[in-house]
Amino acid sequence: MKQRLAIARGFATNPEILLMDEPFAALDEQNKHLLQSELAKLWEEFKSTVVFITHGLEEALLLGDRVVVMSSAPGKIIKDIDVPFDRPRHLSDLKRDPKFNELAEELWNSLRSEVLAARELETRKLQESTS
Repeated sequence: MKQRLAIARGFATNPEILLMDEPFAALDEQNKHLLQSELAKLWEEFKSTVVFITHGLEEALLLGDRVVVMSSAPGKIIKDIDVPFDRPRHLSDLKRDPKFNELAEELWNSLRSEVLAARELETRKLQESTS
Protein backbone atom coordinates (compact mmCIF):
# COMPACT_ATOMS: atom_id res chain seq x y z
CA MET A 1 0.00 0.00 0.00
CA LYS A 2 2.86 2.39 0.75
CA GLN A 3 4.28 1.94 -2.73
CA ARG A 4 0.86 2.40 -4.30
CA LEU A 5 0.37 5.62 -2.38
CA ALA A 6 3.83 6.89 -3.30
CA ILE A 7 3.13 6.36 -7.01
CA ALA A 8 -0.24 8.10 -6.80
CA ARG A 9 1.37 10.96 -4.85
CA GLY A 10 4.01 11.29 -7.56
CA PHE A 11 1.36 11.85 -10.21
CA ALA A 12 -0.90 14.01 -8.00
CA THR A 13 0.82 17.27 -8.94
CA ASN A 14 0.75 16.33 -12.63
CA PRO A 15 4.52 16.77 -13.08
CA GLU A 16 6.11 17.12 -16.50
CA ILE A 17 8.81 14.61 -15.51
CA LEU A 18 8.64 11.95 -12.82
CA LEU A 19 11.75 10.00 -11.76
CA MET A 20 11.09 6.51 -10.44
CA ASP A 21 14.14 4.59 -9.21
CA GLU A 22 13.38 0.86 -8.81
CA PRO A 23 9.91 1.53 -7.34
CA PHE A 24 8.84 -2.13 -7.40
CA ALA A 25 12.12 -3.77 -6.33
CA ALA A 26 10.95 -4.69 -2.82
CA LEU A 27 7.61 -6.14 -3.92
CA ASP A 28 6.61 -9.73 -4.54
CA GLU A 29 5.81 -10.66 -8.16
CA GLN A 30 2.04 -10.53 -7.75
CA ASN A 31 1.98 -7.04 -6.27
CA LYS A 32 4.62 -5.87 -8.71
CA HIS A 33 2.38 -6.89 -11.64
CA LEU A 34 -0.61 -5.12 -10.12
CA LEU A 35 1.36 -1.92 -9.54
CA GLN A 36 2.85 -2.04 -13.02
CA SER A 37 -0.71 -2.05 -14.39
CA GLU A 38 -1.71 0.82 -12.12
CA LEU A 39 1.35 2.80 -13.16
CA ALA A 40 0.49 2.27 -16.83
CA LYS A 41 -3.08 3.50 -16.22
CA LEU A 42 -1.83 6.59 -14.38
CA TRP A 43 0.60 7.33 -17.18
CA GLU A 44 -2.23 7.05 -19.73
CA GLU A 45 -4.23 9.57 -17.71
CA PHE A 46 -1.50 12.11 -16.94
CA LYS A 47 0.92 11.64 -19.87
CA SER A 48 3.88 12.76 -17.76
CA THR A 49 7.34 11.78 -18.87
CA VAL A 50 8.48 9.02 -16.53
CA VAL A 51 12.16 8.16 -16.21
CA PHE A 52 11.91 4.65 -14.82
CA ILE A 53 15.06 2.98 -13.53
CA THR A 54 14.89 -0.79 -13.34
CA HIS A 55 17.08 -3.85 -13.52
CA GLY A 56 14.15 -5.82 -14.94
CA LEU A 57 14.41 -6.27 -18.69
CA GLU A 58 10.80 -7.45 -19.05
CA GLU A 59 9.64 -4.58 -16.85
CA ALA A 60 11.49 -2.10 -19.04
CA LEU A 61 9.86 -3.48 -22.18
CA LEU A 62 6.45 -3.62 -20.54
CA LEU A 63 6.43 -0.07 -19.19
CA GLY A 64 8.78 1.84 -21.46
CA ASP A 65 8.51 3.49 -24.82
CA ARG A 66 12.29 3.64 -24.97
CA VAL A 67 14.87 1.53 -23.15
CA VAL A 68 18.31 2.96 -22.52
CA VAL A 69 20.90 0.50 -21.21
CA MET A 70 23.84 1.91 -19.30
CA SER A 71 27.23 0.45 -18.52
CA SER A 72 28.64 0.10 -15.05
CA ALA A 73 30.93 2.84 -13.79
CA PRO A 74 31.59 5.07 -15.47
CA GLY A 75 28.00 5.02 -16.70
CA LYS A 76 27.62 5.41 -20.44
CA ILE A 77 24.86 4.47 -22.85
CA ILE A 78 25.54 1.11 -24.49
CA LYS A 79 22.11 0.45 -26.00
CA ASP A 80 19.11 2.60 -26.88
CA ILE A 81 15.99 1.03 -28.37
CA ASP A 82 12.49 2.21 -29.09
CA VAL A 83 9.86 -0.21 -27.77
CA PRO A 84 7.56 -1.13 -30.67
CA PHE A 85 4.54 -2.46 -28.77
CA ASP A 86 1.16 -0.71 -28.75
CA ARG A 87 -0.51 0.31 -25.52
CA PRO A 88 -2.17 -0.88 -23.42
CA ARG A 89 0.34 -3.67 -22.80
CA HIS A 90 -0.08 -6.81 -20.78
CA LEU A 91 2.92 -8.92 -19.84
CA SER A 92 1.12 -12.20 -20.56
CA ASP A 93 0.43 -11.03 -24.14
CA LEU A 94 3.93 -9.66 -24.65
CA LYS A 95 5.58 -12.89 -23.53
CA ARG A 96 3.85 -14.66 -26.44
CA ASP A 97 5.17 -12.12 -28.94
CA PRO A 98 8.41 -13.28 -30.63
CA LYS A 99 9.56 -9.64 -30.98
CA PHE A 100 9.30 -9.18 -27.18
CA ASN A 101 11.51 -12.20 -26.59
CA GLU A 102 13.93 -11.04 -29.27
CA LEU A 103 14.24 -7.59 -27.67
CA ALA A 104 14.64 -9.04 -24.17
CA GLU A 105 17.46 -11.24 -25.47
CA GLU A 106 19.05 -8.28 -27.27
CA LEU A 107 18.98 -6.27 -24.04
CA TRP A 108 20.46 -9.12 -22.03
CA ASN A 109 23.22 -9.66 -24.59
CA SER A 110 24.17 -5.99 -24.32
CA LEU A 111 24.30 -6.29 -20.52
CA ARG A 112 25.93 -9.69 -20.09
CA SER A 113 29.53 -8.48 -20.29
CA GLU A 114 28.75 -5.57 -17.93
CA VAL A 115 27.23 -7.92 -15.36
CA LEU A 116 30.13 -10.36 -15.59
CA ALA A 117 32.70 -7.55 -15.25
CA ALA A 118 30.92 -6.12 -12.19
CA ARG A 119 30.72 -9.59 -10.67
CA GLU A 120 34.43 -10.15 -11.23
CA LEU A 121 35.25 -6.79 -9.65
CA GLU A 122 33.16 -7.64 -6.56
CA THR A 123 34.88 -11.02 -6.27
CA ARG A 124 38.31 -9.36 -6.39
CA LYS A 125 37.29 -6.81 -3.75
CA LEU A 126 36.01 -9.57 -1.52
CA GLN A 127 39.22 -11.58 -1.93
CA GLU A 128 41.34 -8.50 -1.18
CA SER A 129 39.35 -7.69 1.93
CA THR A 130 39.72 -11.24 3.28
CA SER A 131 43.46 -11.46 2.51
